[in-house]
Amino acid sequence: MRRRFLISLASAGLAQPSLLRAQGLGAGFPDRPLRLIVAWPVGGSADTIARLFQARLSEVLRRPIMIENRGGAAGSLGVVEANRAPNDGSAWLFVYDTLATNETAMQLPFRTLEAFVPVCHVASAPLVMVTHPDTPYRSIQDVVDAAKRAPNTINFASSSVGGLPHVATALLQEQGGFRLVHVPYRGTVPAMQDALSGAVPLFIAAAVALSQPIRAGLLRPLGVTTRLESRHVPGTKSFAEQGFANFEAPTWFGMLARTGTPAPLVRQMNEALVQVLNEPAVKTRIEQQGCDIVAGTPEQYRQFLAGEIEKWGRVIRANGITADG
Repeated sequence: MRRRFLISLASAGLAQPSLLRAQGLGAGFPDRPLRLIVAWPVGGSADTIARLFQARLSEVLRRPIMIENRGGAAGSLGVVEANRAPNDGSAWLFVYDTLATNETAMQLPFRTLEAFVPVCHVASAPLVMVTHPDTPYRSIQDVVDAAKRAPNTINFASSSVGGLPHVATALLQEQGGFRLVHVPYRGTVPAMQDALSGAVPLFIAAAVALSQPIRAGLLRPLGVTTRLESRHVPGTKSFAEQGFANFEAPTWFGMLARTGTPAPLVRQMNEALVQVLNEPAVKTRIEQQGCDIVAGTPEQYRQFLAGEIEKWGRVIRANGITADG
């Protein structure tokens, strides 16, 4: 009878090795749909990545997972909402790089690593600075030269005040000795619209958002923020390779839970997410968006977050960058 039962499971597609390994996952979670609070609107980079693993993660944990977009205030509204949620494992937070920069740029009612438990560093990706094909800029050096001739006359767009694209560009200007004018938008989508129309000459955002318009020739890449050229933006040199020594500012995506969430549930969520992110179907789809899978441990993510908060905090303070929390 046991043999017939296992055969019936296999014929139903339920005895695949990945699922058998996950039989212990899902135990102890609240008996209701789990909330995955995405701290950015529908269509943004964080939302895109979350939706690529959501369905499979739900299958592995054997729990419905509902994405709840809470955009606004450079991602801080979603983080504040997650900080109000129960810490019983029913609510999880998905963020990207602004989690680290908001720590210094905003007056938040908590410290990130005190209010939240890192669960998993999901993926990283280059930021890309792009320009409209009608501009004369063919490289970052063209931008530097033009900005030095006429400081504070060339606009660059980003998704928010104090986000990594803004802060990374501030560091770029420091290193290169030139000055641009920051034009912040409420999210990547409206900034993208103006970049595509040529209303703003420069735009910096994650490759996740820019890979398709770059491939279509609608936007011209000028540089990427990884240490070396990225496979996701082939033929485009990094800023470090273009004379900005040691410059590095990759964007990243990660999951957290409220402090006090039971440790076994944090461990299960990490294990399930790592499994899902390394499955070929999910991994390929995320990589096609211009990301590299990280899928690390909670402790690795904690160390990474602490480093990002410290690094970008120095840049934010040095440039007097502030945003409304």
